[in-house]
Amino acid sequence: MITFLSKLFINNNNNYNDPSVRRSYGILSSIMGIVLNLLLFAGKYFAGIVSGSIAITADAFNNLSDSGSSIITLIGFKLSGAKPDARHPFGHGRMEYLSGLAVSALIIVMGVELIISSIRKIIETVSVSSDATTIAILVISILIKFYMYWYNHRLAKKTNSEAMSATATDSISDVVTTCVVLISVIVASLTNLNIDGYCGVAVGLFILYSGIQSLRETLSPLLGRPANPELVKQIEDIVMANEEILAIHDLIVHDYGPGHLIISLHGEVDGSKDIYLLHSAIDSIEKELDDRLGCTSCLHMDPVIVGDKKTKQMYTILSHEIKTIDPRITIHDFRIVGCGASSNLIFDAVLPFDLAISDDDARAQIDQLVKSLWPSCNIVLTIDKSYT
Repeated sequence: MITFLSKLFINNNNNYNDPSVRRSYGILSSIMGIVLNLLLFAGKYFAGIVSGSIAITADAFNNLSDSGSSIITLIGFKLSGAKPDARHPFGHGRMEYLSGLAVSALIIVMGVELIISSIRKIIETVSVSSDATTIAILVISILIKFYMYWYNHRLAKKTNSEAMSATATDSISDVVTTCVVLISVIVASLTNLNIDGYCGVAVGLFILYSGIQSLRETLSPLLGRPANPELVKQIEDIVMANEEILAIHDLIVHDYGPGHLIISLHGEVDGSKDIYLLHSAIDSIEKELDDRLGCTSCLHMDPVIVGDKKTKQMYTILSHEIKTIDPRITIHDFRIVGCGASSNLIFDAVLPFDLAISDDDARAQIDQLVKSLWPSCNIVLTIDKSYT
């Protein structure tokens, strides 16, 4: 169905890297979610009223909340496509994340409400009836939700969409939820055991858990998370393919929403070469990054001394010895300025965020280590963090 509709309504529908195509898929997916979830709500609500099952009614309202979530996601996709303006020069891509935040909050509220309703049902112990129509509605619901999971999961991988990935997760959660409800109905029809209220609580808890997980995943890009490892590898491959670049560090990916990335990094170059030649190489790399990754890039040029045996030897020694403090610590921008007693040893040390000691303690230990290796050197140390 989605494949047919995409061919019908989306131009150049196989170009998933095109922001407009990606946005069109998000809108199409949201509209499908609205329609299917409303149909599921109507069917399950009817079955819940007829059977008197709080679990089925709870599951029906879960689908209603999913429909509301799809509406919010649809609005998010529409707004995220707005062009940058004077007040929002980085675009409106994060609206997709904000819509996901609203959806997560809605799911949590719905979960709490369903738990409360189900506990009341347990206390009241109202009998539940079931028939073939009720069971058929639940089975059809499971099949539809699995289909929604399949197409959202497939599109999320192709378009790298957080919103569609969250929708896929929610759909597979609904499959599990409705299976629990179906079990309670079958048990009630075959035995005198009424587990409807308890299944309603289980459904509510599952919805609450899904909402909290979705909230965490949505908050992550808003607060600032490490770049996707695959994207980092692409950036490294593009930059290091240029022969003028010796090494890279301080890579930061600023995420302003899907299709709105700003990349900054430092590239080490041979300081003895012509500065205009090196600057031209940097410009070429920036253009290639922008064209291939659809981003805005900014490269800082770090000139280093190449071929100096003393510098290379000292760098190798310190790179090895500094790992006695923590194996994950790395160094870069290593250079020696001056000579004799007045020489300055300048370098940056990259510390992991979860280092067991504070940055100040790490600085003191690195200072002590360098002094033990080269007592005559003055140390000029910059503490760095890795953002990838």
